[in-house]
Amino acid sequence: MRDIFLLLLLPLMLYAMAQRPFVAVGMWLWTALFYPNAWVYGIAAAPRYNLLFAAVAILGYLAWKEKPKGRLTGLGAMVLLFFAWTTISTITTIGNPDAAWMIWQRFWKIIALFVIVVLVIKDKLHLDFVLWCVVLSVGFYADLEGLKFLVSGGHHNIVGLSGHVLGDRNELSLAFVMVLPICYYLWIEYGKRSRLINLALLGTMGMLVLGVIGTQSRGGFIALLALGAYMYIKSDRKMLLTVLILVLGIGISFIITSDYSARIDTIASADEDSSFMTRVVAWKLSFIMAMQHPFFGGGFKSLEYFPNWARLSTEFFSYPWFYTGSAVPNTTVGRAAHSIYFQVLGEHGFGGLLLYLGCLAGSFFKAGSVARQARRAGAPAWLPTAATMLQLSIFAFALGGAALSLAYFDLIFAIFGLVIVMQTRMLPAALSVPAIAAPPQRMAA
Repeated sequence: MRDIFLLLLLPLMLYAMAQRPFVAVGMWLWTALFYPNAWVYGIAAAPRYNLLFAAVAILGYLAWKEKPKGRLTGLGAMVLLFFAWTTISTITTIGNPDAAWMIWQRFWKIIALFVIVVLVIKDKLHLDFVLWCVVLSVGFYADLEGLKFLVSGGHHNIVGLSGHVLGDRNELSLAFVMVLPICYYLWIEYGKRSRLINLALLGTMGMLVLGVIGTQSRGGFIALLALGAYMYIKSDRKMLLTVLILVLGIGISFIITSDYSARIDTIASADEDSSFMTRVVAWKLSFIMAMQHPFFGGGFKSLEYFPNWARLSTEFFSYPWFYTGSAVPNTTVGRAAHSIYFQVLGEHGFGGLLLYLGCLAGSFFKAGSVARQARRAGAPAWLPTAATMLQLSIFAFALGGAALSLAYFDLIFAIFGLVIVMQTRMLPAALSVPAIAAPPQRMAA
């Protein structure tokens, strides 16, 4: 039935995307995060929907007669320079060339998504559609898995779809946290227009929180707490947030299992946890890789290439200031970096890490700047709210990614693009229109 439904819907989606390139951009991101092929089993599983929608988005932009003027900005230049840097590191890889080029081929598609976001998205309608696509992908999965978690009394283990970029439960947990602020923005904008939408978005936010709990990811839990504290500090509706947090906290307390509590308790004694110390070992080996290849690193997946892992392990007790404890590398197998920062450091050297940090910091501060300028100038309330929520998503990724190998995540690069268009198109357009009495702002930048 799902196969038939998707195949019947496909021509309508393609027609809408051909008519309006921003729809294709949103659907491109939707397929990247939702992975529709995993939800069908027959003939509908054959098409490469992500590639198809990407092609429609690019062709639609090329055929667009009234293309908006694109502006690179410093953030855009840094993203493209980072991609160029990774290309050089792939050419000079010391790992498995086939594996390195496979990841590079996936990464250039992510960069293409970033570019097309910058070129196509130009106003609130476009922005909101893209954000709805995000919520209807990651948020929809959180709804399904969160309900299973509730029905099971907290015993359902939430994991991602096999073969997907969010297949690992830790990475899925971080995606849940990143989507929370986006869902909050849509709730502010659309919740008051319909009781059904209001309840659906409130429920989805609750399911996103439950999803983080259900993955049993300690990194996701820390990111969730930090995001909640950040939102609470920024909010001027602390009483409402306090009530929502208390209600949600009391509800969750009835379904949290003793196993989950014990797992979270290990955060306080991370130096005694073997799983965490394995990450520390991987971080140090990534650092050693960068010290041996400081400019361009070892290339994509070079740390997971077994010969490199064994070779790097011989120098593990070098740099004694960077952990020389009882946990030592297992030289019979290679492992992931377990951190977006050490992942980039080991694979692309100190130069690559500097560019990557520049992308994260630049987008974070630029989003905050857009929110402040919009508020001071009396721009429509949606603009500073949207900018702040994207800033919070970047914050969640930067914090939660510290223990995950998720550096080349589609959503974060799409957010980079959205921040650029908010700065170069939406803010100037909003400031050029005389301010109309706007409703009180719910969230400060």
